Amino acid sequence: MTAQVLVVGSANADLVVAADRRPEGGQTVLGGDTEVLPGGKGANTAVAAGKLGADVALLCAVGDDANGMLLLDSLRSSGVRTDFVRVVPKPTGLAFITVTPDGENSILVSPGANHALRPDDVAGCLPGPEVVVVSMEIPLDTVEYAVNAAAAAGTRTILNLSPVATVPEPTLAVVDLLLVNQHEAAWLLGRADDSAVTTSELPALLELGPRAAVVTAGARGAVIAEPGGLTEIPSPSVDVVDTTGAGDAFAGALATALARGSALADAVEDAVRVAALSVTRRGAQPSYPTVAELR
Repeated sequence: MTAQVLVVGSANADLVVAADRRPEGGQTVLGGDTEVLPGGKGANTAVAAGKLGADVALLCAVGDDANGMLLLDSLRSSGVRTDFVRVVPKPTGLAFITVTPDGENSILVSPGANHALRPDDVAGCLPGPEVVVVSMEIPLDTVEYAVNAAAAAGTRTILNLSPVATVPEPTLAVVDLLLVNQHEAAWLLGRADDSAVTTSELPALLELGPRAAVVTAGARGAVIAEPGGLTEIPSPSVDVVDTTGAGDAFAGALATALARGSALADAVEDAVRVAALSVTRRGAQPSYPTVAELR
């Protein structure tokens, strides 16, 4: 089974609670009712691609439980191939998400079954895809193997390095496209604080090894860093409801456009549009637009 786009990453059930503010240390804050929604960086990316009509498959691990079925149903209804989804005797991963009135969120992830995804699981998926997207929330050695195996097979690789972590230099050196947000970029560049990176600093990301980098900047859009310089792609202005999963929507749209032969700048422009529309709705996967909605 060969898909145009292969996503290697996590699948979680999102437990989402709306609250007026996030609790600080030692505080209790009363929130709204809990919603249980399909999520996880890998599953979100695959669903975003599937809703855009991509031929996409997801390699992930879920538990043999109700949350695992929730995720499988969401994947299949979005057109994502689930042949590579492993069902394991561990609970499905969970993400505990607080969303405030400004649409911003804070997330705590309990990996669960995601820790069962191993390098051996990747071997049967390659070669074949045009693009492989690898995201975090799975074991780092699986991330490394997937990136290196895809590169060795001549497949275009996108590493969505979120949540940010230290990846060995030899692995970064074979990445075609590094995808991070401003704060993750700052961490990679050794910033002592959590402030967003400035545009002038972005070329330094290429010194880490990737052939190109895309840095998302929320309402400001995204910036592409390539050896020839920087390209800024603005975002349309929207009313923000919930930013949960917006970066994954971006990744799925980006992979879809690149697999179809789009130039990088055009692919990022598509991805910015998709991410912007996603934040106007609640949740992650339920917020992702279809092709018809983008016309």
